[in-house]
Amino acid sequence: MPNPLPPTGPQRTLALAQLSNSVGDGAYYVTSALYFTHVVGIGPARIGLGLTVAWAVGSFVGVPLGRIADRRGPRGTAVLLALATAVAVASFLVVRDFALFLAAACLYATAQSGLAAARQALLAGVVAKEERTGALAHLQSTLNAGLAVGAALGGIALSAGTTAAYLAVFAVDAVSFLLCALVLLRLPPVPAVTGDRSVKLAVLRDRPYAVVTLLNTVLLLRMPLLSLGLPLWITERTEAPEWVVSALFVLNTGAVMLFQVRTARSVNSIPTAARALRRSGALMALTCTVFAMSAADSPWVAVAALAGGSVLLVAAEMLHSAGSWQLSFDLAPAGRTGEYQGFFGTGVTVARTLGPLLLTALLVGWGTAGWLLLGGTVLAASYALGPAARWAAGVRAATVPAPAVARGA
Repeated sequence: MPNPLPPTGPQRTLALAQLSNSVGDGAYYVTSALYFTHVVGIGPARIGLGLTVAWAVGSFVGVPLGRIADRRGPRGTAVLLALATAVAVASFLVVRDFALFLAAACLYATAQSGLAAARQALLAGVVAKEERTGALAHLQSTLNAGLAVGAALGGIALSAGTTAAYLAVFAVDAVSFLLCALVLLRLPPVPAVTGDRSVKLAVLRDRPYAVVTLLNTVLLLRMPLLSLGLPLWITERTEAPEWVVSALFVLNTGAVMLFQVRTARSVNSIPTAARALRRSGALMALTCTVFAMSAADSPWVAVAALAGGSVLLVAAEMLHSAGSWQLSFDLAPAGRTGEYQGFFGTGVTVARTLGPLLLTALLVGWGTAGWLLLGGTVLAASYALGPAARWAAGVRAATVPAPAVARGA
């Protein structure tokens, strides 16, 4: 098995920054909804509305913030956005009504979206091209490890159930982003770039890349599937006990921690990325078929089908992650990594925003037919990604000229 630790140097520093804030985020994710409903007194529907608006705003500003990372230098931009995220999380400590919650959530989503794009541009600047997918695999494993630790800390806060315990979680998350900013400062400065400034947000005019991003968004429906679709399916449509929801989450997290790096080793080019994505789509189609079988009357059959489907799901997830990382970098013109990564990252926001509505209608509403439709759609999108990627690669040089290096940041 490959070394679970990334190589020393920039890759390990990036992983340490990832670990520092993912621990805080893990605690935040498992406690925030209950805090805002039970302590602050905001209704679940209004929380959902606020988060939808916030992530829509974050998706909109991700591209211009990514462009700023390219033009001003990704290290400095990432540090500032990590600090902004810390401020946003800290502001949750004083939220007492919906208006303040919406403002804080918008700041949080904006900073997070920009930070994701700036980090990708920073990684592109400090890690050799042929090592980027492997580096991202290490970061994904680190992210899952941090989230698992943070979720355990959040569980302690939930057990306490006090306002002070909830507030401590937000404080920990804010501090974790401060630590992230300090760790990022240890990385070498990456030169900013200049080029044809008359071409503003060129990624919005890059139709092939937009098609790749759209198709990838379909594959990203696996994200709300694990966090929302499956829990609803298990409780509403199967005879499986509710504790299976937690067990499947642990299975997914542990498998990614152990095997994501190994899975990514075979992906190092656009053709290998397309092959990985086709395999991911095929596995997702099979996953959906197996999950549909869990609607059987027997609890034992339901648990067995859910366990088998979850193994297939995590295999599809790891292949999809590796393939999409490779395409997102290889299809971005030199000097516009932050801008293009900001656009590619909107797929995550769209999947998280619209995915719950879609999956609820398909799985809870349509049952087996919904599973089969979901699997067929993902399979079709995965096979379409190969031709779309070749199209994007063929026109990349002509659509966006490569800028020249200017200064460090």
